[in-house]
Amino acid sequence: MFDVQKRVLSYRGRVIKVMNRYWNWTSVIVVLVAMGAAAQDNAQVPVSTSSEAPKQSSHFNNTPTFSERYPRYRLSASDSFDVVFEYTPEWNQTMTVQPDGYITMRSVGDVYVSGLTVDQAKQKLEEVYGKILNRPVISLSLRDFQKPYFIADGRVNKPGKYELRGDTTAMQAIALAGGFTAREARTDQVVLFRRVDDNWVETKVIDIKGMQKTGNLSEDVHLRPGDMLFVPQNALSKIQQWIPLYSVSMMGAQTKTF
Repeated sequence: MFDVQKRVLSYRGRVIKVMNRYWNWTSVIVVLVAMGAAAQDNAQVPVSTSSEAPKQSSHFNNTPTFSERYPRYRLSASDSFDVVFEYTPEWNQTMTVQPDGYITMRSVGDVYVSGLTVDQAKQKLEEVYGKILNRPVISLSLRDFQKPYFIADGRVNKPGKYELRGDTTAMQAIALAGGFTAREARTDQVVLFRRVDDNWVETKVIDIKGMQKTGNLSEDVHLRPGDMLFVPQNALSKIQQWIPLYSVSMMGAQTKTF
């Protein structure tokens, strides 16, 4: 009887060992399959490890891009326009953009339109009035608006704000401002400021003296609306390509109108 029990226990031990070995290998296979699937998923979804910010390209070039750069006028403070309702003329109004960029429309209140094109403002008003009217059809017609301009400042004979009519280069803009003042102007270090967004201005140093001397006008930059030319009196140290908008005031620019 004792021998039989011993054999049973021995047989049971061997069975348990085989089962443990089987489950261990099964676990290993399951883990390997899971790792393979995860690796395949990772291979299909590449992960970017670059921490570098995208480089911003320069806004300066030597081609006339005024019409391409600003194909549509954008509303700003003091602009006025007629709002015409095609099917409900009793809602027609004449609006003037307030200094904060809002207009106050009848029955709907304040609507922010500064920075919008005429078409964008039209769509926005149709959306706003669509809440109280049935599918309103609205058209906008500009009455008075800010014309494109550039600013000439520093050592020029007639510093100020000038209307930008058609294609105008930096040298032509200096001529419109009465040319350089005698002896004082650093004509080889004229600085062009170009606003690129609400916070940053891009700068470019232009050697007008060199262009006049050699007759090579390849560096004569074409102006865009809002550009400012600053003619210094003294030699400038190295100027950064990107500077905060408020820093332009240190060079004599009027940041509120730039």
